[in-house]
Amino acid sequence: MNFKVMRAAAAALAMLVLLPAMAAAAEITVYKSPYCGCCGAWVTHMKDHGHDVTTVEMEDLTAIKKMTGVPAPLQSCHTAVVGGYVIEGHVPASDVARLLAEKPKARGLAVPGMPVGSPGMEGPNPEAYEVLVFQTDGTSAVYARRKGKQAP
Repeated sequence: MNFKVMRAAAAALAMLVLLPAMAAAAEITVYKSPYCGCCGAWVTHMKDHGHDVTTVEMEDLTAIKKMTGVPAPLQSCHTAVVGGYVIEGHVPASDVARLLAEKPKARGLAVPGMPVGSPGMEGPNPEAYEVLVFQTDGTSAVYARRKGKQAP
């Protein structure tokens, strides 16, 4: 086999291996209460999955949720911004990576409330929960169905 062909094949293989990891990691800004332990645990979850996380601690997140367009029924304890999208609540890192890779026309993803077993809310008796994709008009649809530690 020709050296140039082998080198090109090796480069292509490296890109196939590295691109998913590079696409998954992103700079994320998380707005959270300084008193919320589960929000800190979600930040750790995102860092553990390669994301560069900046945390902004605030006493009241109402203005951030309004400014980022999170509909009231979808709100949770923290709000993040990444790649032009809003991430509300305990969304698994794998769903954030999928969102960033697929780039759908959407405002963002949300896990309403604080379901036990979602990232940052680990505990006994994990609950089934849905990750919702939501639009600027407030409509939403199921993006993924999860139960406990099912998704990274």
